[in-house]
Amino acid sequence: MNGTVNGVVNADLWLNVLLAPLAGIVVLLVVGRKSVPWLWLSCVPALLAAIWPPGELNPGYLWPAASWGAPDPLARGWLGFTALLWGCATAGAAGIVDWDKSGMRFWLFWLFSLSGNLLLVIGKDAISFYMGFTIMSIAAYGLVVHHGGPGPRRAGRIYLQLAITGEMILLAAFVMRAQSVGGSLALADWQQLPIDGFTLAALVLGFGLKIGFWPLHVWLPLAHPAAPSPASAVLSGAMIEAGILGLWRALPADDSLLQSWAGPLLALGLFSAFYGVLLGLITSQVKAALAYSSVSQMGYFLVILALAWRHPEQSSAFAILLVLFAAHHGIAKGALFLGTSIHPLHRWTWLVYLLPALAISGLPLTSGGAVKGDLKHWISESDFSHLSGVFKLATAGTTLLLARALWLLRRADAGTTARHRSGLLLGPWTLLCLSVVLVPLLWPGFREVWIEQLSWSTTWQLLWPMAAAIALTGFAIKMEWRVPEPLRRWYTPVLPFSLRLKRWLYNPPLPRTHLELDWRWWRQQERRWNHFWNERGIISSSGWLLGFILLAGVIWSAFW
Repeated sequence: MNGTVNGVVNADLWLNVLLAPLAGIVVLLVVGRKSVPWLWLSCVPALLAAIWPPGELNPGYLWPAASWGAPDPLARGWLGFTALLWGCATAGAAGIVDWDKSGMRFWLFWLFSLSGNLLLVIGKDAISFYMGFTIMSIAAYGLVVHHGGPGPRRAGRIYLQLAITGEMILLAAFVMRAQSVGGSLALADWQQLPIDGFTLAALVLGFGLKIGFWPLHVWLPLAHPAAPSPASAVLSGAMIEAGILGLWRALPADDSLLQSWAGPLLALGLFSAFYGVLLGLITSQVKAALAYSSVSQMGYFLVILALAWRHPEQSSAFAILLVLFAAHHGIAKGALFLGTSIHPLHRWTWLVYLLPALAISGLPLTSGGAVKGDLKHWISESDFSHLSGVFKLATAGTTLLLARALWLLRRADAGTTARHRSGLLLGPWTLLCLSVVLVPLLWPGFREVWIEQLSWSTTWQLLWPMAAAIALTGFAIKMEWRVPEPLRRWYTPVLPFSLRLKRWLYNPPLPRTHLELDWRWWRQQERRWNHFWNERGIISSSGWLLGFILLAGVIWSAFW
């Protein structure tokens, strides 16, 4: 009996994961600015639930088939790194985001995005996941446009257009998926039954607009330079990866259709990996370069999904690789984005900043070295083993792109006089940077993969492409290479289409009706009615009647 009661109590703790950000909203509205330095505490229940997961909670009083929990290592790991990233970014944002007339608005959107992100991670049913995904996506619009002005408004417009399009496609895909499994809303049931091609395409497209792989990446290089650095950190480190989690949970573990789609998906992932590098090398903004790096890294996620689709017998191993890669990229990329607001960057801060950059490149003894070494191992053991050499070239490209981003950051740092409070920014940022080394040591599942990749052969395969890219970077700096002028003017072709859509919404092609009223005729009719009622004393009589009723009410209340 006691065990059952304790299980119920533990299960109710999942409510705290969602109530903490919502309670932060209430505290923010009541207390105001003084509560901002403490809003990072809203991430603590989620982090504790990832370390000591409660039992499953079924809040059927919210909606049918509602189910929350973290029953497997993938869910617990995803919840853990999401809470860690949001917590550090929240603490860092307290030292970056000014408390002006838009400060309250920023933090409200921030906490709503956080609650949606946490809900989709712990949601085991389709409604919970979709609600969390939608809340997170729509509320993030307020983060993108926070600074105001033409650039953020344009980036926010494109982001919102694509986000709503993705939500509509995703809703249709969820309805079709639920119908194909007999009306069940449990994501576990969706993983047991086959899927049709149309629903699969809708899921890939709907989630892909959030993930940001090519050619669905167009909002990323626009939104990140416009948004504050903490918002960019969670956008790139947690929100876009939610689409990867959705693809994994909504699709069956073993399906012949998925096996046939594995090859094209892997090709799409490889193209996205190289495309992001090439576009990032010609950009002149540090946050745009980091955004293109995210486009490139999303290609690796597609490769992992393709491997899992082609080899369903290894599904559990690829689930571990997926969550480890997500944790690595979320923490490292979040640290890189958050660090773009640190000015000036001293020698020790540059050394700390290099850690997440080298981790994304695949430096051994870091999270990136562990997951990329494991990914190369599975590629060599799969049907795509002939593509192993391509990933060495991709590693070199990633290093080149991050070197470009660091060079742009150094140039931007030299040209600014901005200063931020170190206690509210440097602390959480340093913790996030060091996490690329600490997390593989403290996370048992990560530590096992990290130890497996500590071999001379794996280390050499990871190091020599990085060394070649660093040498090429040094040569380019010495020769003072510059991006050709035609490439500097590169812009995404989605901008004209976005403007056309905006104008179409403002002036839809609908038949227009012109209603013309003769106001003089209506005025004459009004006067006639006024004369009619006044001549008969009806208006004055009504006034006396209302006065008598009010007087009677006062007398009644006074004596009875």
